[in-house]
Amino acid sequence: MTRLPHIVERARNERDEARRALPQPQDVSSRKLAQRSEPARTGKVWLVGAGPGDAGLLTLKGLRALEAADVIVADRLGARAVLDGLTADGVDLRAEVVDVGKRPGHHAVPQDAINALLVQLAQDGKTVVRLKGGDPYVFGRGGEELLACHAAGVAVEVVPGITSAVSVPAVAGIPLTHRGVATAFTVATAHDQIESLGGGRDHTVVLLMGVGTLANSAITLARGERGGDCPVAIVEDGYGPSQRVTVGTLSTIAHQAAARGVRSPAVVVVGDVVRLSPYAPADLATLDLDTFDPLTRKAPLS
Repeated sequence: MTRLPHIVERARNERDEARRALPQPQDVSSRKLAQRSEPARTGKVWLVGAGPGDAGLLTLKGLRALEAADVIVADRLGARAVLDGLTADGVDLRAEVVDVGKRPGHHAVPQDAINALLVQLAQDGKTVVRLKGGDPYVFGRGGEELLACHAAGVAVEVVPGITSAVSVPAVAGIPLTHRGVATAFTVATAHDQIESLGGGRDHTVVLLMGVGTLANSAITLARGERGGDCPVAIVEDGYGPSQRVTVGTLSTIAHQAAARGVRSPAVVVVGDVVRLSPYAPADLATLDLDTFDPLTRKAPLS
């Protein structure tokens, strides 16, 4: 008896088994449907304060965020200097850097566009660091960026930075408060109305972005209790290669700034604490430390 029918039957069985092993049309469709139903990966935005521009003053948490980032959206002031400083220190950041820096009077990328960029990058699944000079919440518009992320359902976390309002006066030897000399301080921009800033020389005033309106600010503050002979310091490019300190009074500082060609970025400090700076000239006299008693309310001036 021929074995042909048996061979044919076995071939048919093997063919059917092979077909059954192949993905069936309904299985492929189900897989595609499952893939479509999976939620897209959503990224996260970190609002990181870069500090005054010295990479050594960046917080450890800020550094960890930069190391994990896919994209860094960076400011010009402070932020770019920190990135350059990290590179010089051998820190290898894998992230793409997007420069949205602003210069006085020129905003290359409007704030609304920055907000939209952060949201879009995060929705594309990226881990994004918005690296801002100083602290994100001190005249940095960080609050606007936070709200934009929240409105779009994007996860966002804030990493505070060292604001230039405190750190830049410090590098010039100026404490904003000092027992017996100053018990409070106010930080403002010279673009704001400063007529309502009360207090005398024991209430320190720190002006950010104040070079362009320095003359008007000095006149306005001199009209109050501080008077025209109240000490003033301008610290240019704090922690930068062009750092320079100019010390005068509310009556003289505008002329001094013009004569020296003072430029932004700069921080202006007004009050008797300026007398503590080693940059203060003899005629503005520092405290007489020989007779200074820190328990007294007022410190004598030499």
